[in-house]
Amino acid sequence: MATLDVYNVNREKVSQVEVVDSVFAAEVKEHLFYDVVRMQLNRRRAGTSSVKTRSEVSGGGKKPWKQKGTGRARSGSSRSPVWRGGGIAFGPKPRSYDIKVPKKVRRAAMCSALTLKVQQEKLLVLDALEVSEIKTAAFVAILEKLKAGNALIIADADHNLLLSSRNVPHVKVLPPEGLNLHDVLKYDELFITQTSLRSIERSLAA
Repeated sequence: MATLDVYNVNREKVSQVEVVDSVFAAEVKEHLFYDVVRMQLNRRRAGTSSVKTRSEVSGGGKKPWKQKGTGRARSGSSRSPVWRGGGIAFGPKPRSYDIKVPKKVRRAAMCSALTLKVQQEKLLVLDALEVSEIKTAAFVAILEKLKAGNALIIADADHNLLLSSRNVPHVKVLPPEGLNLHDVLKYDELFITQTSLRSIERSLAA
């Protein structure tokens, strides 16, 4: 099994932890990232855009003028898409943008992303991460000690920590069950607490 260094909030090495090779030392398959991130972003789309077709706009029940003899182009309804105030042709209607990606592919993509962070030395395991009070300044002080820039932090769902981090730009805090490929790839650094590390291993280990 591979080992990772464990640090405290002062970024001082305190111990080492063994990790599952299939999660943190897997084969990196970057070609899987596109489909999984696309699936994730598509699921965020509401798909509620809608316009009225010629059958849904009001009016237009009567033929505007007779077919022949007026010198104007023939017309059968004022609801035609070529008329001002008429229906829209080929406009958007409510739909689902969801696409299917196999569970094994999603798992392999996540393991590849975590392994890539380890290889790039962008993954840091923390022994613990706690904020004693709901205060942004206290959380920022911890980030400064960790020398964290554009970072994703995976820690147990601590109420104080989650609320203290909400207003800090370029940093996102998630519980281990909220770990997702888009955020792992989006943020430069990844910080994971030891307890969250075990939760991630249990969910991803083959």
